[in-house]
Amino acid sequence: MPFVYLILGASGSGRRAVVADLIQDGIAPGERTRVFIASDEAASSIDPALGEVTRWRWLGEGGISTETEAPLEGVENAFFITDGRLNPVDQIEAFKPWLAENGGELGRILCVVNCRLAEQHRELVAWYEACIHFADIVLLAEREGVANKWLSDFQNRFKNQFYPCLFEFVKAGKVKNPALILTPEPRRLSHYFDETEWTAIDDDDQADAEDADEEAEGADEEVELVEKPDPYLERLNSGRRVKEIPDITKYLEAK
Repeated sequence: MPFVYLILGASGSGRRAVVADLIQDGIAPGERTRVFIASDEAASSIDPALGEVTRWRWLGEGGISTETEAPLEGVENAFFITDGRLNPVDQIEAFKPWLAENGGELGRILCVVNCRLAEQHRELVAWYEACIHFADIVLLAEREGVANKWLSDFQNRFKNQFYPCLFEFVKAGKVKNPALILTPEPRRLSHYFDETEWTAIDDDDQADAEDADEEAEGADEEVELVEKPDPYLERLNSGRRVKEIPDITKYLEAK
């Protein structure tokens, strides 16, 4: 079963350069690796360094479609780069069933932060908060000209809330320790990719439940088991997310 690494981040953040570096210095020689790139992402000069590349297409609520029918067949490792102009939460939600359907195992989730873009647009902190909620590793890229205080404040925002993910710097498209980045050890706050977490919910409120207990004279209390939703994946009855995030395209165009 191949390890599949999910790469989050905005378009233009240097994610492909990071993936190329991870393949070159973090994957054992001889292991076959495939990289998935969204069909709407423009071609890049770094693409030849990625080796086998498969384009994937976003189907909206229909999920993810790839060029090949068996996208993970015959590979030991894969990197799935999200569409950096679409909502990352929607793509994460669709990625889990796609991974299960194609027989892959989640390696890690990486979030590549365009620090220059985030510093220029304070509103994007909420967008990156959503990504980092799901991430095992946060890679701080595009740091040229970014104030050291901003970098410290950005990291401390999450460390002070005891986020378990690791923060690492990207320099010229490379990370310090690719093997550490690729170690398939979960460090994410979200439990979406873990075993289903269930919560017991009483049918009635506490007062009614106490009355029912008295009437039942020790009879077993009936509870309903429901799946506990991830806070970013939870929806209102209208279908909208409980926690909405900014539209990244507005800030990419304003860059």
